[in-house]
Amino acid sequence: MDNLVSHLVSWIVLTPILGLAIIGFLRNAGAIRWTTLGITLLTLGLAVDLWVNFDYAVGGPQFIDRVAWIPAFSIQYAVGVDGISLLLVLLTAFLVPLCVLGSWRSITKNVKVFMMLLLLVEGAIMGVFTALDAFLFFFFWEITMIPTYFLILFWGGPKRTQAAIKFLLFSLTGSLLLLIGILSLYLVGGTFDMLALTQVAYAPEVQFWIFLALFVGFSIKVPMLLVHSWLAEAHSEAPTAGSVILSGLLLKMGTYGFLRFCLPIFPETSVAFAPFIQWLSVLAILYGGAMALAQHDFKRLIAYSSIAHMGFVTLGIFGFNNQSVQGAVLQMVNHGITTGALFLIAGMLYDRTHDRTIDNYGGLHQVMPRFVVVLGIFVVAAFGLPGTGNFIGEFLVLAGTLSHSYLMVLLVLAGIVLGAAYMLGMFQRMALGPVSPQNATLPDLTRREVATVIPLILAVFAVGLYPTFMLDVTHMSVAVLVKDLAQVQPLQIIETLTAP
Repeated sequence: MDNLVSHLVSWIVLTPILGLAIIGFLRNAGAIRWTTLGITLLTLGLAVDLWVNFDYAVGGPQFIDRVAWIPAFSIQYAVGVDGISLLLVLLTAFLVPLCVLGSWRSITKNVKVFMMLLLLVEGAIMGVFTALDAFLFFFFWEITMIPTYFLILFWGGPKRTQAAIKFLLFSLTGSLLLLIGILSLYLVGGTFDMLALTQVAYAPEVQFWIFLALFVGFSIKVPMLLVHSWLAEAHSEAPTAGSVILSGLLLKMGTYGFLRFCLPIFPETSVAFAPFIQWLSVLAILYGGAMALAQHDFKRLIAYSSIAHMGFVTLGIFGFNNQSVQGAVLQMVNHGITTGALFLIAGMLYDRTHDRTIDNYGGLHQVMPRFVVVLGIFVVAAFGLPGTGNFIGEFLVLAGTLSHSYLMVLLVLAGIVLGAAYMLGMFQRMALGPVSPQNATLPDLTRREVATVIPLILAVFAVGLYPTFMLDVTHMSVAVLVKDLAQVQPLQIIETLTAP
């Protein structure tokens, strides 16, 4: 048992990948579904065990495994977790079993391949969130792109080919920039060890260009404003599980990259760019809200709301204080839960009607009362009603932003109002009013579907009513990350660029 605990992180990364091999030998679709569910629940159990054995008083990584992988280039299989990565590991392990349940009846062709891709993307995401070697981080980062592309391409909507190719092109561009940045770090620092790279002294011009490559690469995955155009199509055309994986987990890889590379390795450049990034985040909150308000397709509405919600995350990360960064990390988890739930229930409705147009619904409270109750819970959770998780995360981000700009806070509050407008507007058009004739005989949620959303409902209120159990996990790791940033002098960008 002690040996299992000491290698828990490796088991969490490898269990879905080993499970993928097991699924390959099965033929019966029912057995494939149940085995996949069992493997993902086993991974969840291991993640909970990791949480139970985690020492909150330690700010650095724990449960570290290091094995020489490619010694000629100092590349290691090195994994571990701190408080920040632990929450994202838990989020991944929590959402993937729900993706399996959410795809139970909607995926009827090539079930084996679909479930194998789900397990592959889970293992790769776990690898990204636990890697302590920059090459290993990039290795897992690239793997996540492959199953996601095929999930969209083979099981997506009518425009799935266009959406999959666009997702692939943007992802490859971001990966290329990320590879350039990581190789540059190795050439300068002589190692891929992410902890050792934070101790290397970088010349100003080197800092600037490596930071820029990494920042843009991570920004595409978030996605931040200006590099976001792939998101709406990928979300709207992906199958339900693909949308949940995209919104709930893959977007967090970008913001996690900021926390693992940009801030600790290049603090001076991060501080110099922070005002620009924060204002871009504020614009993303307003732009995402305005675009969501104009949508008639409910999956595209949820997709644009993700741009706004991730704007809160990037705003908090580059606030450089305990409140804002803890709020950002908490908001990463909240967004994964809330938006993942919205895509799941959107998929449940789409499975019944094969129609994503909001105005074609109406009066669902009369024919699908359980569905409307669940939809209402996540609608209010999405715009941060007090008592739900998003309220706590947004509050902490705003409290941390007050030390930078009152104007930013006022504009963000306007974005929250927009969030309430588009979410309540969607709810009103779909749930209230007279019943649309084509929807008069729709069946309500089944017991399996109710079982799928109940854990998400409990998570929303658990975080909203008692956030301490999550904030305690991240407190020391965030404190270690930001302790020196307040004293850091920003890199003089103009002088760097014009220096002879």
